Amino acid sequence: MTSNFSRSVLLSTAAALLFPAVAHAADTEDRDYLPGSIIVSGEREGYAADDGSSGTKTPTPLIEVPQTIDVITRDQLEDQGVRQLANALAYVPGVSLESGEGNRDAVFIRGQESTADFYLDGLRDDAQYYRSLYNVERIEVLKGANALIFGRGGGGGVVNRVSKTARLNGNSAQFDASVNSFGAFSIAGDVTTRIAQPAAIRLNATYEEFDNDRDFYEGRFIGISPTVTVELGPDTRLTAHYTYDDDRRLTDRGIPSLNGGPLAGFDKTMFGDPDFNVARTKVHIARSRLEHQFSNDLSANVSVQFADYDKLYANVVPRSTDGTDVSLAGYRNETDRQNLIGQANLVWKAAMGPIRHTVLAGFEAGDQQTDDSRRLVEFDTATGPATNVTIPLARRLAIPGFSLTAPVRARDSKLTTLSAYVQDQIEFGEHLQLVAGVRWDSFDLETRNQQSGQLLGRKDEMVSPRFGLVVKPIPQLSFYASYAQSFLPQSGDQFVSLSSSTAELDPEEFENFEIGAKWLVKDDLFLTAAAFQLDRSNTRAPDPLVPGNVVLTGETRTKGIELNLVGKITEQWQANIGYTYLDGKIRNDTAAAPAGTRLEQLPENQLSIWNRFQLTEAFGLGLGAIYQDEQFTSVSNSVTLPDYWRVDAAAYWDVNKRLSVQVNIENLFDETYYASAHGDNNIQPAEPFSARFGIRLKM
Repeated sequence: MTSNFSRSVLLSTAAALLFPAVAHAADTEDRDYLPGSIIVSGEREGYAADDGSSGTKTPTPLIEVPQTIDVITRDQLEDQGVRQLANALAYVPGVSLESGEGNRDAVFIRGQESTADFYLDGLRDDAQYYRSLYNVERIEVLKGANALIFGRGGGGGVVNRVSKTARLNGNSAQFDASVNSFGAFSIAGDVTTRIAQPAAIRLNATYEEFDNDRDFYEGRFIGISPTVTVELGPDTRLTAHYTYDDDRRLTDRGIPSLNGGPLAGFDKTMFGDPDFNVARTKVHIARSRLEHQFSNDLSANVSVQFADYDKLYANVVPRSTDGTDVSLAGYRNETDRQNLIGQANLVWKAAMGPIRHTVLAGFEAGDQQTDDSRRLVEFDTATGPATNVTIPLARRLAIPGFSLTAPVRARDSKLTTLSAYVQDQIEFGEHLQLVAGVRWDSFDLETRNQQSGQLLGRKDEMVSPRFGLVVKPIPQLSFYASYAQSFLPQSGDQFVSLSSSTAELDPEEFENFEIGAKWLVKDDLFLTAAAFQLDRSNTRAPDPLVPGNVVLTGETRTKGIELNLVGKITEQWQANIGYTYLDGKIRNDTAAAPAGTRLEQLPENQLSIWNRFQLTEAFGLGLGAIYQDEQFTSVSNSVTLPDYWRVDAAAYWDVNKRLSVQVNIENLFDETYYASAHGDNNIQPAEPFSARFGIRLKM
């Protein structure tokens, strides 16, 4: 894949034309595509202060955070009819989706792959599963390495879900139901009631059934999430959440490749066994947060979260095809994980003459225990049992009988983490701010091979700094430059695969350099621009002097430009428009690929546009588009996903103040495209034209 300069210029120009300088408007629309804290509009009073932006863990307006943060609000999620995290992230440039082997969320952010950099209210939610949005208020994508706030991993950034909480200002209820043209449907309820003068409870629940155009695809999701808010005094608040998610669906590994692209003519074919290919996940997450305001200048919060993940997925999976036959393999994997996380933060504001400080001091401790095992599929063949088989390629595959082997992998791991961090946001008058901080992490991993009894362990202590400079010529405009680091142990982001060789290796390191500008064009329209360089080092590479050994000389570099306009362009027009240019390559030979190789699933250009036009008081239209440039499915650079445009549309009708209906159309022009993959031979065909009809009742 080579750089296409003319296409980059064309898309950059198109994006620029969609970022108009707009005059101020007086009216405010009920629906909101912007987060609520862009600039400081007045002094925070009493209990209203919280830990503020997810980018600093302090009450910092978004315009003063020296980092790119994309926010998808609840209103936008509802307008787009989105219920699953991956569908929402499709509209975030700089994020490309990995197919997750048909059983989990997986993303590339700024060219860095992750199955673990997911957070819930700022606390790690790192197991491999699909995340529903029925109990989520908004989604935040914080881009660039930043271990000071989130700790290990997050080399390209993190995805944080902000939960719905019980409000103390009265009773409310909302009920939603929808069905699409494939027969998939969902029902959901969201009820809040005050249970006493200082307390309220909120219950979110949903039931959803899945279906699409792919052969045999089906599934269902059950979610229940109560939350309680209690004011323990004028300056103290307690919130408690519990979530139970139960997901069962067909494990769809997609289609193989042929001649450097997706296999043509088999977009609906199931390359697996519909009775065996299944993914089941049960998730229990309980967490609480206590906040206290000691004074106008001093506050603290403490959070505790316990999560239990029980997951099984099984699949027969395509390995390759020559156009006549297809090679298959398979396995069943079981994982049981428990996470316990505690976090505490102290925020202190102080003034020393014209210099003002916002100081953050905090710590985090975690304990994670994981059991993981795998059995291979053994096919019945003429020559005896075999762990892979080649059969004729057909519209419906004739898969031979098979059984499971004894466990080929059975291991458990224990991860203990301890972190401490401090950060100072220094304001030199009204126009200049400095952000400086450092985090210390202790990372202690022990693994045990349950079959051989082998015990392995590694302990790392890492220090990760963060620096940012913010210049504000006027309150509505800021320019910033920032530098931050993060790290990832060689055991991988799931921390179950420590070996005798990786136990001796230092963690991978990430460095993010970024400059940018943020402009609040008006109270409800926000324009951001950023340019960044992300370096990844300490990647494993073959030792040129000792065959069979590895050395940490591998490096990658990703450079990019990001533009985003979000909010209310006119009284009747809301939009979220984004463009990203990405260029990433392996700089030194690694164990995976030689220097000069382009990074996998890194489209050079990405453009996303979502609009809502309110034509009358009761009727509105939605129109969206996604462009994604061609991309390689892996660092082999031998299979390419073609570029594509996808156009979506919607219509909204408020029948009265309580009842509304809407229709959402995905892939309006029935484009054939492939948005995600897992390696060269697990390519996921996207859905064709589909329509979803929904109804919403508010009480």
